Amino acid sequence: MTGRRTHVVTRDLAPETFEPTCAVCPKSRERACDAAVNVMVFLRRIWVLCEHNADMDGWGGPAVDRRAGRELGGAGARKRHGRHYTPDRLARFLADRLLAHLTPDGPLRILDPACGDGELLLAVRDAAAQRFPGLPVQATGYDLDPAAVRVARERAAALDAHWQVGDFLRAAAELAPDRFDVVITNPPYVRTQQLGAQTARLLRSRFGLSGRIDLTHPFVASVPRLLRPGGVLGLLCANRFLTTKAGANLRALLCGELIPVELYDLGDTKLFDAAVLPAVTIAVRPPPSLTRAETCRYVAAYESAPPRPGAAESVSCESSSGGPGSDRAPDSAESLGRIETSHGGMPFDAAGNSAAESTPDAGRPVDALPGAPETDDLFAALRAEQDTVIRHAGRVIAITVGTLDCGGAGSAAAARDSAAAGAPVPRRRGGVGTEGPPWRMSQPETDAWLRRVGAGTWRSFGELARIRVGIKTTADRVFISDRWHEWQPEPEAELLFDLLTHHDLTPWRITRSRPTRVLYPYDVGRTRRTTVDLAEYPCAAAYLDAHKQVLAARDYVVGGGREWFEIWVPQRPHLWRLPKLVFPDISVAPRFALDRSGAIVNGDCYWISLPDLGGPDAGTDRLAYLLMGVANSALGLRFYDAVCGNRLYSGRRRWITQYVGRLPVPDPFTPAAEALTGLVRDLVDGADPDPQLLDELVAAAFAVPGPR
Repeated sequence: MTGRRTHVVTRDLAPETFEPTCAVCPKSRERACDAAVNVMVFLRRIWVLCEHNADMDGWGGPAVDRRAGRELGGAGARKRHGRHYTPDRLARFLADRLLAHLTPDGPLRILDPACGDGELLLAVRDAAAQRFPGLPVQATGYDLDPAAVRVARERAAALDAHWQVGDFLRAAAELAPDRFDVVITNPPYVRTQQLGAQTARLLRSRFGLSGRIDLTHPFVASVPRLLRPGGVLGLLCANRFLTTKAGANLRALLCGELIPVELYDLGDTKLFDAAVLPAVTIAVRPPPSLTRAETCRYVAAYESAPPRPGAAESVSCESSSGGPGSDRAPDSAESLGRIETSHGGMPFDAAGNSAAESTPDAGRPVDALPGAPETDDLFAALRAEQDTVIRHAGRVIAITVGTLDCGGAGSAAAARDSAAAGAPVPRRRGGVGTEGPPWRMSQPETDAWLRRVGAGTWRSFGELARIRVGIKTTADRVFISDRWHEWQPEPEAELLFDLLTHHDLTPWRITRSRPTRVLYPYDVGRTRRTTVDLAEYPCAAAYLDAHKQVLAARDYVVGGGREWFEIWVPQRPHLWRLPKLVFPDISVAPRFALDRSGAIVNGDCYWISLPDLGGPDAGTDRLAYLLMGVANSALGLRFYDAVCGNRLYSGRRRWITQYVGRLPVPDPFTPAAEALTGLVRDLVDGADPDPQLLDELVAAAFAVPGPR
């Protein structure tokens, strides 16, 4: 790269015909600049993903069309090439809601920058014929897949359309501003890990993005300039952006030059065979005449309420076979006595479900929406003005209706500061609150309850302590096992540590389900990551050397100046021996437990070191009991759902730093809080749980009405 110029690569249609040419510093194919070559390699990788990843269409979005015969080349080709397009009923719904906010001022000009086989463009054409009879339609569609574009052209033979096989992200800069009335898209979802660091930096620089990104972000960033004032965006994408830290870019884009007017979180509808929870966003580029903020309608679809906090969740612990370092392929995530996790993303299966939580019917009978009407028509329920209960795909789903709150109500501190006088409590450096809050659904009753909780909040979890994820080895087959005795010679016991996984956690206490241990090659007496001298541990050295080919292949470890035998994320070694709160990343209900064993925490869990809780005149144990009491209570779960709202299929929630950090903590010095800490102390020591008493004491500590 030269100076500060942005390098943009162009490409042909298939990987075997890539022509890497930098649009800023044009060079021949043989002398392409490094940046162009890196982006070319990334695009080649994305093409391969489009051909082979069944969870992602690549340029048509992670979806499945359920109509027989629709798949390019039939069902076999769909499975083989991973071509998943938008279901036709969902496409019609998206088109209808989009046009409801458009006032035509001439021929209807529509764009789909990732058009696949044209389903979304055809849906807009058909919806426009119903809503605006006789209005001419001019369509433009881009896609990298020539076969898909060929099918789109054939399906839309009578449509005035311009089909382009190519890279929309490059073409967007050459399109005239204010060119389209409507942009409708199901853009590619490619994660940061697949983009690569340099490609992500290039996209961030070109499109004015920050932090973690995926390909959805630059697609949406291209839209405001292309829409005319008063034009409308209809976006179908994964719902992760609503609440995750990585979604902050997209939330900022949609609330910056655009105004969201309708939002549908389709979480548990399972409209897609791929493991994606979709969301539909309708946003308008405001015309100059707009002088007031629009209210955004927010609708969410999830299965009925899960079990109350503290209820036991069934755990499936399959017997393991094989030993450390076995080359045998696992039959499941739990085979070979290892806890296989996906360290690039969710530490569970592709659907985001924990193997430990076999609760297919986690919800109680639908009493979460008492008095709500029932229907079997999902899309009619999504259009309804009131909460609705539907029976869809063999499950009972609650459709809740509210408005979008994308402001500061997303944290306990914000709620507290708006309810109480005085200066706000300082935030911990790098802690919760340094990025935009999650979007949440606003409903009058819930908002009033949050204000009362805020008035009774002393601190948030994130203000009291650092919330850490467990270790991430990126080579679990080598480092983790419950069969170390089968390896001869067995690595030295000084380097084998008990490992806590999501299987081992129940509310209040640790219940080890198997003797899983991790080979941890660090000096646990040091505050910083310091490897042991393997010469002093010949058995462990021999074991690691037997797996050197696998471990040394982790270029990101060696390239980061680390030893080839290191764990990717070892955390702070000296903290393991200290007491800590531990809770699973993914769980239907909260399972916060106290560990005093000195075990290491796996990457499918998060933890809080008790010494971090030290505060003025407050013992760390007392604060730990208080945090557990809130987290494992009905109030904690309700607060999570109201403020964070991140759920996976079947009620499973993500208990990660950015969400747990927002949970509220009452004043620990009140009589109610002291009674609560006493109850939790007894529960940790083995007392029988009394959920009703717990919920009453938590409510009293916040001075809010108790459970109904």
